[in-house]
Amino acid sequence: MGAVMTVMAVSINEICENTKLAREMALMGNYETAGVYYQGVVQQIHKLLISIADPTRKGKWQLVQQQIAQEYEQVKATTNTLQLLRVDTHVDRPIGLALRSTPFEEPTRDPTAWFGGPPRDPDVWPPPPARDPDVWPPPTPVEHKPAPHIKTVRCQARKNDTVKSSARPQRTANTGKKPDPKSNKKDDKLKPVKKEDKKEDNKEKSDKEKEEIEEEERRFEGSGYDRDLIEMLERDIVQKNPNIHWDDIADLREAKRLLEEAVVLPMWMPDFFKGIRRPWKGVLMVGPPGTGKTMLAKAVATECCTTFFNVSSSTLTSKYRGESEKLVRLLFEMARFYAPSTIFIDEIDSLCSRRGSESEHEASRRVKSELLVQMDGISSNSEDPGKIVMVLAATNFPWDIDEALRRRLEKRIYIPLPNSDGREALLRINLREVKLDPDVDLKDVAMKLKGYSGADITNVCRDASMMSMRRKIAGLRPDQIKQLPKEELDLPVTVQDFEEAMAKCNKSVSKEDLDKYEKWMNEFGST
Repeated sequence: MGAVMTVMAVSINEICENTKLAREMALMGNYETAGVYYQGVVQQIHKLLISIADPTRKGKWQLVQQQIAQEYEQVKATTNTLQLLRVDTHVDRPIGLALRSTPFEEPTRDPTAWFGGPPRDPDVWPPPPARDPDVWPPPTPVEHKPAPHIKTVRCQARKNDTVKSSARPQRTANTGKKPDPKSNKKDDKLKPVKKEDKKEDNKEKSDKEKEEIEEEERRFEGSGYDRDLIEMLERDIVQKNPNIHWDDIADLREAKRLLEEAVVLPMWMPDFFKGIRRPWKGVLMVGPPGTGKTMLAKAVATECCTTFFNVSSSTLTSKYRGESEKLVRLLFEMARFYAPSTIFIDEIDSLCSRRGSESEHEASRRVKSELLVQMDGISSNSEDPGKIVMVLAATNFPWDIDEALRRRLEKRIYIPLPNSDGREALLRINLREVKLDPDVDLKDVAMKLKGYSGADITNVCRDASMMSMRRKIAGLRPDQIKQLPKEELDLPVTVQDFEEAMAKCNKSVSKEDLDKYEKWMNEFGST
């Protein structure tokens, strides 16, 4: 009876706990300890089977016992394998021989002798590898390519150089002598060029080459700023010519005159634009959308030959605290370095709206403050005729701009809808590459387009020029359209085409918007 009670005292929880410990020890590599636990679990299950009378339950526990026994056999096999791999260090063997049998017997021995000597003993471990695989190799040196050089354009200086070079007398290519107008006479002989003249010419050429090299190597370093920020702003410098000239913009004579006065004339007459006559440091273009404000900025980049920065709100915003203000300051420092410069900010109302509103964030307020400080700091360099920096801004919502920014933008000009002459000039510019029917009178078309903006007139011309093509391909299959010759599609634009285009394209500016612009200009305009 006592034996039965002992068998019943075997706890199933204890079996589970010992099995868990045995498997954990085996996973950790403690195979000897795991074998002890497995052996105990097998004995506990054997005792438990004696007390079970239900054949079904007894059969399940027998399966468990077989599985545990298989795991125990695997652990024992692993232990035996490790025993075979261990170095034989028998107590009867001398200590010196035992040490020599190990692979690390002589640290100062030449490793090449290991491979050139007799065959390796299979019971001896091979020599250690040249590099530990668990240690990372040294970093591979990377060649960092420098940012592209910013080449500032000096149009006026180059024009003067070309004028001087054209005024210099030409020499013949073969002899290097001046052409004589009386060379047809036999008695007159061509005089050789003096060595002093050659030296002067070589000196002038070398000076020009040095100036060009210095101009190309002139690059903003920006000590104290991150190089990534400098490269990001250098990408916003417009190096490619936008190819928009003053003649491509119809009307807007007052705006063109003011921009030339603010940018071009100070470079031509630096002695005049001093003191109270210093150039304008800020120009704001106000008007409804589609009237040519951005086109004027592109013309400035093409015609004025200054370093042109095309800046948007995405350029001056960053997710890091304090970096947006640093970008604003860096922008103006780069503009002063590459002066004469023009900073164009399109849709400036989104960047510098009125301060003090409830929805204003602290970060945007700091950016506005830094922008205002940097714009006011431009006056310190205005006395130097070569350090001209002008801020050119455009907006469709002038009433949302902050009062301090409005004061710093000294000239506030209105870009209105085109008048009758402007609309006719826009029609001629847009249709200069299209055939016109002789019956088309552009003056009558311009009168019908009253109230249309410049962008609206461009859309009308584009739609009218495609009317003949639409009529030609109506009802045709794609394979038939591909076989049409170009002569059948390129037909002159007729009066009917313009009427159909005007019926489809309505004007985009309302009378109420025009009244708001005129009211704001009457109160804050400065032309």
